[in-house]
Amino acid sequence: MEYRIDTPENGQFDATFLFAHGAGAGMDHEFMSAIAQGLTAKGIRVVRFDFPYMVKRREDGKKRPPDRQPKLLLDFQRHLMRFAEEGPLVIGGKSMGGRMASLLVTDEAESAPEVSNCQAWVQGVACLGFPFHPPGKPENFRGDHLKTIAVPTLILQGERDTFGTRSEVEGWTYADTVRLAFVPDGDHSFKPRKASGYTEAGNRQLAVALLADFINQCVSPV
Repeated sequence: MEYRIDTPENGQFDATFLFAHGAGAGMDHEFMSAIAQGLTAKGIRVVRFDFPYMVKRREDGKKRPPDRQPKLLLDFQRHLMRFAEEGPLVIGGKSMGGRMASLLVTDEAESAPEVSNCQAWVQGVACLGFPFHPPGKPENFRGDHLKTIAVPTLILQGERDTFGTRSEVEGWTYADTVRLAFVPDGDHSFKPRKASGYTEAGNRQLAVALLADFINQCVSPV
């Protein structure tokens, strides 16, 4: 199956969230499923897909590194265009998937063969755990395009995320279209430490609520 599509029980929805996975786990990962089901319960259709390297991993069980950025962007664009005609569309993803989504609506996308800036078909971008830099290597910054992104964008970040902590993320410069939100004591997957008093379930509920509010605002702007 190419897609996992979660639709509200009544079959009605005002928006679709095209949800891409991170580098190490595919569309069926427990985190992806939990977020998708949470959004569906709030009336949002969620479409998940696997990037090509993850499709191959599912077929033969062999672990592979992610495809190179041009191939990831081309594949993401293919899925985007598949659903762009079915109503308001917000795109995003976990970690790498969110970064690819944000690149796809900027001029950075045009650096990949056959890929163009897709902002005309997208109402918003939501990034869960943005990989601003590899852990321990803040000099390898990967968020420059967020200074000029023209599409409404939500960066939902764990406060302790080693790919960009709260103090780091709040210190960088962004376009006016970018909104920052933080998950208390969360790591890269929003999981808090037991001693913090927060729970993983509670943090996921918060993430879903923030995501749903953002998506609804994107498709029904005040």
